[in-house]
Amino acid sequence: MLWESSEVPIRTVADIAAIQAVPLEQRLQGLHSSYDVLQRAAERYGEATALVYLPEGDPDQPTLDVSYRALLGKVTQAANLFHSLGIDSTDVVSYALPNLLETHYCIWGGETAGIVNAVNPLLEPAQVAHILNAVATKVLVTMGPSGDGELWQKIMAIRAAVPSLQTILLVGESTDLAPDVLAFASALARQPAERLLSGRRIARDDIASCFHTGGTTGMPKVALHSHRNELADALAGGIMCGLSAADTLLCGLPLFHVNGVIVTGLMPFMAGARVVLLGANGYRQKTALANFWRTVERFGASFFSAVPTVFAALLGVPIEGARVASLRFALCGAAAMPAQIIRRFEDASGIKILEGYGLTEGTCVSSLNPRDGERRVGSIGLPIPYQQMKTALLDGAGGWQRDCGPDEIGNLLIKGPNVFPGYKEAAANRDIWAAEGWLNTGDLARIDADGYLWLTGRQKELIIRGGHNIEPSMIEDAMLGHPAVQFAAAVGKPDAYAGELPVVFVVLRAGMQASSDELLAHAREAIPERAAVPTEVFIRTALPTTAVGKTFKPQLRYEAAQRVFSELLHAIAGPRAECAVSVGPDDRHGTRLCIQAKALVADTVELDREIRQALAGFSVHYQVDWIVK
Repeated sequence: MLWESSEVPIRTVADIAAIQAVPLEQRLQGLHSSYDVLQRAAERYGEATALVYLPEGDPDQPTLDVSYRALLGKVTQAANLFHSLGIDSTDVVSYALPNLLETHYCIWGGETAGIVNAVNPLLEPAQVAHILNAVATKVLVTMGPSGDGELWQKIMAIRAAVPSLQTILLVGESTDLAPDVLAFASALARQPAERLLSGRRIARDDIASCFHTGGTTGMPKVALHSHRNELADALAGGIMCGLSAADTLLCGLPLFHVNGVIVTGLMPFMAGARVVLLGANGYRQKTALANFWRTVERFGASFFSAVPTVFAALLGVPIEGARVASLRFALCGAAAMPAQIIRRFEDASGIKILEGYGLTEGTCVSSLNPRDGERRVGSIGLPIPYQQMKTALLDGAGGWQRDCGPDEIGNLLIKGPNVFPGYKEAAANRDIWAAEGWLNTGDLARIDADGYLWLTGRQKELIIRGGHNIEPSMIEDAMLGHPAVQFAAAVGKPDAYAGELPVVFVVLRAGMQASSDELLAHAREAIPERAAVPTEVFIRTALPTTAVGKTFKPQLRYEAAQRVFSELLHAIAGPRAECAVSVGPDDRHGTRLCIQAKALVADTVELDREIRQALAGFSVHYQVDWIVK
């Protein structure tokens, strides 16, 4: 193991500094790649279980178990297979797969032979083709017609549009379908498991993987990760979580996402821990959620990682006496977690939630609330070891002007060995570096006097719906395709379950008419990803703009939020009070909701309680001022 479980308990930034006293290069001595991690794990942990596949996420079903020694053998076979198909160190193997054992063989074998590229199988065909062409994919591993007919049809529809694609490997098929469409299992079995045929010597700065970012809609950017990036982030995350070979992690997030690959992949492999795959579709599988607590009991799970919507869904799954004392904590990221959901979840389960922060451009995890110290609800915690984070004021070109003081809101910048070298597309790398080595995350934040980070907004204006990123520009482009629309601006409105839901404000062309219902129908037809279809269309005579004429989206977000909270409070108060709602900027928290309630009844205690209970489900800072009749 690359760290000792008895290391300094992590309570404060000083404890993290003490961990960093051991240079990263010293901790990584002898490790240059993910393959090296698997070799060392096989040597140290041998027949100990590395992966457990739980079909359909049902704890009553038999499992498929893979030891560390067997995992290394399968990954070696996969690397040899890819090498035999012409994959060299700069060539790309893509995978569009659910969470299967074969997905792991493909990921780590792809990194060993060349570069592996993750593709969300739920994307629309044009988006999949865009990603495959962006990386010039030579080999694609996916499901065949007997395993996932819909995905297979999608791949067949775009195959001719990807000229670099030479071979397709099919998981779940027993026979080859064509000379260049092979059954993955039989092709794998023909390769040696004892040695790498390529003889490749991987350097830490070699590119290991590509992950698409920028949303589940539109044409995503492709972020490059080096082996150094992955090793550093997995090691620091493991230290922060205190992982050991005795731990068992549950994997329900998809393996086309960095969290699934790093937090429930390379990170536990470094520690010799066990990973349980909760079925092919993870948390999206109803049986996995319905049986979650029984699964925890069966495997003695130590922790799991999820997004806020999963935690909210688990609140509806009774524990009913299941023994879950093995769970040390749960990790939450991807979107802001309402404090009320955190408290309700912890009260119901007795499990501590550690909120954190990460982004694909930072490999995965950048900060986390300390496991042993004070956990500040609403904060994204402290920077993980070897990760530098600061807030700064930037100039109009995105360049650094000065660092912010305590509790001063600024642009969140990160720097460290986990920060990616850039995007595959050269044009996407413009203006992403605020200073030498410092990546502008696009998020706004403040850092308190004790070093805890607090997100206050998103400069890049992504709409985050249940942990899924939605590019506003793709909604806007679709709306501008309607002949009556002159301007369009998409933003997120608050939602107690999903965090945000997309809405769009439009201005119609002079002399043209269109109703909100007509524009919504157009959006459903024009936007390929269902999650990105706006839930409402607001028709305006003009959009707010900045001094240079750009649409001022914060004002639209405030307006959308004001509509949500006004409707909510009207439904709650009824004839008991009149509520005036305003939403605007806040120097400390980024956004504040102010409610002025005029009481129409003598006793407001119960109504005040109901209002505060309803607002607790939202990640917003608010104040309620009562005017008693």
